[in-house]
Amino acid sequence: MTSSNVYEAVIGLEVHVELATTTKLFCGCANEFGAEPNTHVCPVCLGLPGSLPVLNRRVVDFALRLGEALHFDVPPSSIFHRKNYFYPDMPKDYQVSQYDAPICVDGWLEVDGDRIGIERAHMEEDTGKTTHVGGGGRIHDAAHSLVDYNRAGVPLMEIVSRPHIRSAEQARDYVGELRAVLEAIGVSDVKMEEGSMRVDANLSLREVGSEILGTKVEVKNMNSLRSLGRAIDHEIARQARMLDAGERVLQETRHWDEAAGVTHGMRSKEGSSDYRYFPEPDLVPVAPTQQMRDAARAAVPELPAAKRARLVEEWGISESDARVLVESAALARYAEAAVLAGALGKDVANWCLGEVLAHCNEHGLSAEVLPLAPDGLAELVGLVADGTLSRNLAKEVLRECLTRPVRPRQLVEERGLAQVSDEGELAALVDEVLGANAAAVQEWRDGDDKARKRKRGFLMGEVMKASKGKGNPQVLNRLLDDRLR
Repeated sequence: MTSSNVYEAVIGLEVHVELATTTKLFCGCANEFGAEPNTHVCPVCLGLPGSLPVLNRRVVDFALRLGEALHFDVPPSSIFHRKNYFYPDMPKDYQVSQYDAPICVDGWLEVDGDRIGIERAHMEEDTGKTTHVGGGGRIHDAAHSLVDYNRAGVPLMEIVSRPHIRSAEQARDYVGELRAVLEAIGVSDVKMEEGSMRVDANLSLREVGSEILGTKVEVKNMNSLRSLGRAIDHEIARQARMLDAGERVLQETRHWDEAAGVTHGMRSKEGSSDYRYFPEPDLVPVAPTQQMRDAARAAVPELPAAKRARLVEEWGISESDARVLVESAALARYAEAAVLAGALGKDVANWCLGEVLAHCNEHGLSAEVLPLAPDGLAELVGLVADGTLSRNLAKEVLRECLTRPVRPRQLVEERGLAQVSDEGELAALVDEVLGANAAAVQEWRDGDDKARKRKRGFLMGEVMKASKGKGNPQVLNRLLDDRLR
């Protein structure tokens, strides 16, 4: 019997999400990615003596919105705690977080028909960023380390799932769905590559059918869904090998090495007692009013699962296409605006999932900043539908419209790109091409099926070339077939 049949993975995920506020959690410093190191700091986020925190109201509003979207219970009040530890990324030697009284408890997220429980979601401040210089970026081999406190004090929500996940694939699906929800409700830009969404995995193995949990290992440093899947698969295999060999799995924190495809031990896993939590004396309890709760409920839009189901039904697209479209809230909004402008949903989805998405990915753009407005895409779809443009000409027009502010119809008129559908004009063109290629026509008449297919393709290519790509393909195909009979 193989290890995969003997053991079952038990996985829980801790997702840290930076919130898209203008300022930090307890001070007025800018919450902005990419600034010069240590330029967005003040006495509060540097923990200087005498400074006092003031809670950012917007963070509470975002936490309540998250609570609505993920079916959490939101208690009448919650409190902040000091989480004590002595790393240089927090200059005051503690992190303000929530411990036994978080703002959101006992929620869930449905992922492909399975309900993944979520134990809690709590507010906390982010830490600074430490860069270890030399030695491959690891502290043990570094020549020296640098600390940037711009991120210290940035507001976070930590979302802790219950250990309901059983595979790397399910973990990726959960994080992907959670990311789509967070983007849809507007609380974060969820850019994993910029660190605004980070995932830690707690993983253990147990024998199939057993209720006894194995020793839990925490894996850190997964900065993409692909990394998350690879790290979990690796850790399952590593622990299975140890158990097969009769070795003991250590409770520890491990670092995922993306380049090597392995995890490395970092330190023994801390427990809550190691952090010596105690209530934060400088902050009052958080007690959301009914008005705040009602506003949060009203701010939650249609969520990704409901949107996918609606687009499949209304637009006639596949579930997989709907999933890709809805994964980007900006692209989904762009597509829906194009449909509201009069275009067919299925046509809009095809263009958005093809050329528009490829352009956004290639140039690192959001659909919201494209020079072609949604009604411009609807105009392009209409030009294809009424025969003004062929699909190939429409691709050419769209490519230019995505790079500079010009309308499709305007570009067609400027460049004389309109498709030719006049049968008399196209019939003359077909006759001219067949006359110039009499040998190919005869080879078509004398050949077997394979030869005829090859020669017909050649002749159609010559016809399209003669029309400079403007001939209506449907009309040309019909005319060519009529004359070859």
